[in-house]
Amino acid sequence: MARPYVCLLTLAAVLLLGIATVSRSKGLRGKGKGHQRAPRIPSQFSQEERVAMKEALKGAVQIPTVSFSAEELNTTALAQFGEYIHKVFPTVFKTSFIRHEAVGEYSHLFTVQGSDPSLQPYMLLAHIDVVPAPDEGWDVPPFSGLESDGFIYGRGTLDNKNSLMAILQALELLLIRNYIPRRSFFIALGHDEEVSGVKGAQKISALLQARGIQLAFIVDEGSFILDGFIPNLQKPFAILEQTPMPNMFGGGPFKMALQQLANEFPFPTNIVLSNLWLFQPLVSRLMERNYITNALVRTTTALTMFNAGVKVNVIPPVAQATVNFRIHPAQTVQEVLKLAKDIVADDRIQFHVLNAFDPLPVSPSDDQALGYQLLRQTIQSVFPEVNIVAPGTCIGNTDSRHYTNLTTGIYRFNPIYLQPQSFSSIHGINEKISVQAYETQVKFIFEFLQNADADPRPVPHLHEL
Repeated sequence: MARPYVCLLTLAAVLLLGIATVSRSKGLRGKGKGHQRAPRIPSQFSQEERVAMKEALKGAVQIPTVSFSAEELNTTALAQFGEYIHKVFPTVFKTSFIRHEAVGEYSHLFTVQGSDPSLQPYMLLAHIDVVPAPDEGWDVPPFSGLESDGFIYGRGTLDNKNSLMAILQALELLLIRNYIPRRSFFIALGHDEEVSGVKGAQKISALLQARGIQLAFIVDEGSFILDGFIPNLQKPFAILEQTPMPNMFGGGPFKMALQQLANEFPFPTNIVLSNLWLFQPLVSRLMERNYITNALVRTTTALTMFNAGVKVNVIPPVAQATVNFRIHPAQTVQEVLKLAKDIVADDRIQFHVLNAFDPLPVSPSDDQALGYQLLRQTIQSVFPEVNIVAPGTCIGNTDSRHYTNLTTGIYRFNPIYLQPQSFSSIHGINEKISVQAYETQVKFIFEFLQNADADPRPVPHLHEL
């Protein structure tokens, strides 16, 4: 669902409203007063290491850790995956200042003890399980991990074994280089994220809360570096709704993000975005004309299951449909339910809420928000060609919702370029990641872990117009 966490929406050579934009916002300074920072470990990997990291990801994809439902998981594959990461990342598991625990039998919690207990810890999230992937439609078997034309194919290459393996891979490579963290951090790997995370992330959260842990921030999967997501007014809508939920542009962080970016756009877009009090209806209509931005301005509706007849010549006495609503931050469960009932307007149809929760508080994105600023700093280091880093709203729900009792800062970002044609492969067919993109993802985590060890001073945004 469209959760109101702040998600880093990084736009690289993207045309918003059809006009290019340039930003020269400054990030964080390198260190705080009085802190002698440890020597920087360069994020350079040998050819042998690069081959090993891609082979490790292939092996992870080949383990079919499918979650069919909350009651039906491939527990054999989940157990196999636990053994696999032990084998592939031996240094992580044998390092004295890292504690590993299995939670809920198949989830994993790593506690990495830093040298400075005065610094508040943070946590990185990823998940082991994947959605089902029937062979039909795939160019290669979905659990083959096949490499072709510079891409690794398979279920989980984008959601979310790439993040999981990148986190452990970056830590493994740092440890091999004698890395000792200054700030403590946790790595939480849930095994049932695709089916609500109740047995994995929820139990990890309860365990940390019982230990009195409070986190500076959390980083989880979410938005990508969006490349080429240009509104195309001639393209058919992906969501075919005769009566869609109301356009909620103006509520939630998306409007705030556009206002923050207004001065980074050339004329006349900067005028439009600086005066949303006047141009909000225009911008709102433009946003809903593209299937990606449409999901940012309204609660989306998807009919995911339908059950009715059992025989071609028998009229079914009852028909049941399961509808998935991804709720906009400006709405509540009860508001969406009432709207749905009003649209249907038929007393013969009964509504039953299977599972629901209201949108959660917006995470901070100001100069004092450590997690947000560290991510921005690392993005601008690893992706210098990226012009804009801005907060936004993620349109999918993840395990991070179970950790709101531990922190007010939940940031969702994948350091990977994503083109429109790749967007549908997530939970779809031919899911794949380029070898280069995965290497860059490892590099990003490698640098982020070191950036988090600094005690940086936030610097006000400076705009060179």
